[in-house]
Amino acid sequence: MRSRFAAIIVLAAAVALGTSGCGFLAPQATTIHYDASDGVGGSVGDIDVRNALIIANEDGTVGNLVVTVVNNGSSAHSVTIEFANGTSTEVVIDADEIFTFSAPTADDTERENIVIDPLDAKVGSTTEIFFQYGSETGVSLDVPVYNNDLPEYSTLVPTPAETE
Repeated sequence: MRSRFAAIIVLAAAVALGTSGCGFLAPQATTIHYDASDGVGGSVGDIDVRNALIIANEDGTVGNLVVTVVNNGSSAHSVTIEFANGTSTEVVIDADEIFTFSAPTADDTERENIVIDPLDAKVGSTTEIFFQYGSETGVSLDVPVYNNDLPEYSTLVPTPAETE
C-alpha cells in the first residue's frame, strides 16, 4: 500500500514539475526593459532622458530633437546635448522639473525647440546623441529619425524660419 501511495506522489510531482517547469528555464518577457514609444531613453545621474526622437524636414537635412528631460535632483543642472555633427547645446533643467523640448503648438507657447542643423542622418535611421552634465558620466543614445508621415509628427517638423 505504501509503495502505491509513494508512486502516486512521485507521479503527481513529476506531472506538476513537467507542466510548470518551463517557467524556470525560459526568460520572462516582463523582466526585459524596452522603450514603449517611438523614442529612446536613458539616465545620467539625477537626469532622466525620455522618449528622445528627431523629426526631420522633407529632405532630411535639418531636424527637431523632441525629448523630455526630467531632473530628479534637488538642484538645477546644466545638461549638455552633443550631436553627431559635432555641434552641441546646453539646457538648464531646474530641480524637480519635467521639461519637454519640441516645436511649440498654438496652445503651448512655452516649449522650446532644439534644432539640429545640419542633420547627419537619414530618415528611418538613427543618430547618436550624447547627454551629460557636471562630472556625471554621460549617456549616448541611438536616437531614431522620423519625418512627418505620421499626422502626430506633422507639427514638429522644423520650419524654414527655425533653420536660418
